[in-house]
Amino acid sequence: MKKLIIIYTVLLSTIVMAQKEEHLPYYKIPEYPETYTAGTVAARMVDGLGFRYYWATEGLTEEDLIYKASESGRTSAETIEHLYGLSKFIRNNVLKTDKDDTKETLSFENKRKQTLLNFKVVADVLRNTDKPLNLEDTEVPFWNMINGPIADALWHCGQVVMLRRASGNPFNSKVSVFQGRLRE
Repeated sequence: MKKLIIIYTVLLSTIVMAQKEEHLPYYKIPEYPETYTAGTVAARMVDGLGFRYYWATEGLTEEDLIYKASESGRTSAETIEHLYGLSKFIRNNVLKTDKDDTKETLSFENKRKQTLLNFKVVADVLRNTDKPLNLEDTEVPFWNMINGPIADALWHCGQVVMLRRASGNPFNSKVSVFQGRLRE
């Protein structure tokens, strides 16, 4: 009986701690705004990217990270490294900075977190702009950001999903990219 109480207490405290743990950005996609502006549409594109990245990388194992489909292909870890670089490029262009606070090599978990935070800060800046976006007022025209690094990052999220399926760890089937949340 004493062992049962200890097991129950440990399980209950684990559940409570897990519920208190904050989710990283994009566990679910933010609610959409009531109006369409250049900023809210651009932000929603980045939100969709963040949501897809969150779930493409959620629960990856070391085996998944080293997997690659062919000799000439990238591993999942290499693809995630590329996605991290794209997130920094997008962030730096939108924030008009080249400051990079993360010079050291990051673990997968920290790289994942920073990539999600990069997407979140970009989406928040775009969403909260109260004036029309000056699409030429950046180092790289925003039009090129859409068809360049944002589209490229979406492409690579799909590659991570494909690689994780091939390594035996499929994408969570409860994820609804249409609704931007987990299905019940």
